[in-house]
Amino acid sequence: MITRQLSLGTRMLVPDPLGEGVNCLLLRKLGSSHFRPHLQIQQSSSTRHTPVPPVRPELQGVQPESRVALGSRQGSLLGTGLPSHAPGALARVAGGQGAAPPGGSTAAEEREEGSSLEALAAQAAVSLVAYQTSTNWVTLGLPPRTCSPVSCLLALRETHPYYDLQVKVLRARNIRGTDLLSKADCYVQLWLPTASPSPTQTRTVANCSDPEWNEVFHYQIHGAVKNVLELTLYDKDVLGSDQLSLLLFDLRSLRPGQPHRHTFLLDRQDSQELQVEFVLEKSQVPASEVITNGVLVVQPCLRIQGTLGGDERAPHRDYVKADQGWNGLPSEGVDFLSLEVFKHRGYRQIQLAVPGAYEKPQLLPLKYPVEQSLPSTFTFHVNPVLSSSLDIELWEKLMVLQSSPSAELEAQNSKLGEGGIVLSSLPLGREEQRIVALGEGQEVTLSVKAEMSSGDLDLRLGFDLCDGEQEFLDKRKQVVSKALQKVLGLSEAPDSGQENAAKLSDQQEAVSQGQNPYPIYASVNVRTNISGEDFAEWCEFTPYEVGFPKYGAYVPTELFSSEFFMGRLLKLRPEPRICYLQGVWGSAFAASLDEIFLKTAGLSLGFLDSHRGSVDITDDCQKLQQPDPARLRTRLFTPQGPFSQAVLDICTSRFTSAETFNFTRGLCLHKDYVAGREFVAWKDTHPDAFPNELTPMKDCLYLVDGGFAINSPFPLALLPQRAVDLILSFDYSLDAPFEVLQMTEKYCRDRGIPFPKIEVCPGDLEEPRECYLFAEAEDPRSPIVLHFPLVNHTFRTHLAPVVERQTAEEKAFGDFVISGPDTPYGMMNFTYKPEEFDRLVALSRYNVLNNAETLRGALCLALDRRQAGG
Repeated sequence: MITRQLSLGTRMLVPDPLGEGVNCLLLRKLGSSHFRPHLQIQQSSSTRHTPVPPVRPELQGVQPESRVALGSRQGSLLGTGLPSHAPGALARVAGGQGAAPPGGSTAAEEREEGSSLEALAAQAAVSLVAYQTSTNWVTLGLPPRTCSPVSCLLALRETHPYYDLQVKVLRARNIRGTDLLSKADCYVQLWLPTASPSPTQTRTVANCSDPEWNEVFHYQIHGAVKNVLELTLYDKDVLGSDQLSLLLFDLRSLRPGQPHRHTFLLDRQDSQELQVEFVLEKSQVPASEVITNGVLVVQPCLRIQGTLGGDERAPHRDYVKADQGWNGLPSEGVDFLSLEVFKHRGYRQIQLAVPGAYEKPQLLPLKYPVEQSLPSTFTFHVNPVLSSSLDIELWEKLMVLQSSPSAELEAQNSKLGEGGIVLSSLPLGREEQRIVALGEGQEVTLSVKAEMSSGDLDLRLGFDLCDGEQEFLDKRKQVVSKALQKVLGLSEAPDSGQENAAKLSDQQEAVSQGQNPYPIYASVNVRTNISGEDFAEWCEFTPYEVGFPKYGAYVPTELFSSEFFMGRLLKLRPEPRICYLQGVWGSAFAASLDEIFLKTAGLSLGFLDSHRGSVDITDDCQKLQQPDPARLRTRLFTPQGPFSQAVLDICTSRFTSAETFNFTRGLCLHKDYVAGREFVAWKDTHPDAFPNELTPMKDCLYLVDGGFAINSPFPLALLPQRAVDLILSFDYSLDAPFEVLQMTEKYCRDRGIPFPKIEVCPGDLEEPRECYLFAEAEDPRSPIVLHFPLVNHTFRTHLAPVVERQTAEEKAFGDFVISGPDTPYGMMNFTYKPEEFDRLVALSRYNVLNNAETLRGALCLALDRRQAGG
């Protein structure tokens, strides 16, 4: 038997499917204290690894363990954080048999058996959940019920046309600039990221309140993509430009062949306005096939690769004619030896770039000496809609001897010429030589090949469960099918002190036969200057996949941290170790100043509201003849100025966050993405209503502790595909024991997700009980929530339910303070003494056992609902 030590990070969910029984889920958070148990996985030599493709060769044959246990000193029941002898006690409550590791059971516990649920277990297979640690969750669930067409939507291939868009910026009226002594020097910047690699702008009209431009800009847009044009009005100054206003206009309202002149109001009080004319026509470019799941769109990816013609180390004249000689040499104070140095050190190189490509500009050498770091070939991946040319520049690098007494050599770079190749002129699939003129008498020869990517993707688009999780659900039914609860025995996880090289994908074997609960670790993707409560995208980590349920985009766990573009794997990187992921899942130090004040003092920095820009709606969909629910209303953003922006940056920027490659980079938002359940674009000021700023448009992901959004990962548990009936919630927030439920209720209400109303009496807020049951009688689709606040009531005087403490040692162990200034479980305390940890685990276990009847009633109610619903 092989044992591997794993440290657990932030939130974890583990579904446990059981026949036709109840899908239970246990969630626990520890918002005011943190402890880090270990995950010990024991490997059986008789099992085999069945990876989900694609799997790297070095991961083939990995055989993680078939048994999962949590332990720290006494150990912890997987999913509940209870001591290692809890499985036996809880199994007796459920009418099953649970193994109690040595040192667990006592005579007092043997007297607490009470009645069982053997009759209920005979009716249907049901499973209880287990897992609760400071920042980890586990769910044990059932096979998903039939889900809605939207939630089960798989990636489809669709054909959509291209359109030619003409935008004519006409004029502006009554513009007030930022200068006190002169009128505004206005220009307009246009930015359409789905059709252009960079912004463009009009000329500047100086000292004028009513500037006229009449400038035309052309774009090619795709019919499947959400295209939102950004029009930004600037006042140009000597040291920079002041942003006066930003307009976001959804091009969905345009109709082909119907010119549309629009007047955008910038300020109603001063009658400031901007006039723009739009003309949309069907393009002559043939329609293209895209892959979409209704939220994201994958377009064809163009790959450009090639080399310099001939031998790149050939003499300089083979590549560039009319040699210009050694420019920049000092005319005096240079001896023959110095000239030799210049000859040896000076050389020319070609810079190639494709605007909008995944790769940055690349340098290729032309002449000796060749720098070791410079490659001999070039490769670019780009959306052909975004870019039209391969840009080529000739640069010369010289080592110039300074005329100072020290006579040091200084590198000087100068551009000698430039040219380009139109990408549409390259034949697909065939290498071709091109001679490109770079200026007067200079040219370079390139061998170039253009290829369009295949339709196969290296990430998964869809909202159904991945094959690995679905296979787990099917096999789990065979493992646990006749008991209400059957949990694994636990053993203490030894601390070997060795480096932890385990990876998350290693846990595939631990669930390959459904023999263990299925782990789902949670994190949220945030913006560096927006609070997690205002914007956070849940990201789930499982042994098989990592992805965003919001976008329906997933990659194999082995490929997380590799580089993707437009759904294709470009560069394979090693899978991060699980100890690194722990830092991502539990990154409490990623908080901004505003969030720190909110968590510690209960109040955010209110003065920041006066420094934020305003967002106004300048049109109303109801005025349209045919209102379109998928159309975003035109929004006007008015900034507050550079000082306010600096204040916001200081107070809202995160000190640290895990920055990793964005596997959704290069994907576009579908034209109807706002219909997705996870999007709240109907809130016009919510970031979801700004598609140009959402994750697929970003280079990197910023993953932090899910507690910055909701301190328990309910959103991942409430996916309709997981069909959870019962949630066991263990809340360790000492100051606000119901805050997580209330935040989850609001989250669900905004997205139309069934969830029970959280109504608590004022007295319970001051002195909460050990257990609460929340259920929505009018909506059986809503899960039942059994909530356990962290309180020390009868545990002070009772060793077990109906068993009082007798000895002085027993009474001292139960007599401790959970909340208050002297509590060891405060938010800022990140380590526990062994006795403090043991007390917390024992208290959690007791509170569950002391409310066994409530738990039994919740299970019966869930089973009744399941049977009534068919």
